[in-house]
Amino acid sequence: MELFLSLKVSVPLIQIAMLLTLSTLALLFGRIKLALMINYLFALFWGYILNEDLNFLNGMKEIDMKNAAIYFGFGFLVIVLAMIGFFQSRE
Repeated sequence: MELFLSLKVSVPLIQIAMLLTLSTLALLFGRIKLALMINYLFALFWGYILNEDLNFLNGMKEIDMKNAAIYFGFGFLVIVLAMIGFFQSRE
């Protein structure tokens, strides 16, 4: 738990403004599922790409590409499952 409390993550203000703008527009036009997907993609981007200098599996530098593939593989799987759920009818 101390790892999460001591971790410092910085996100550029322009990206936060872009997230808020895109999410707000999607919600104003009634596209709740699109707003959820936008927020998820931003979180995925901020979690690994933006802060790649903070290796989330410290001590495993020799298989860094494998870690990235696993991270994005699960991220892609969540996106695919979310899209399947979004297109299901509610009848």
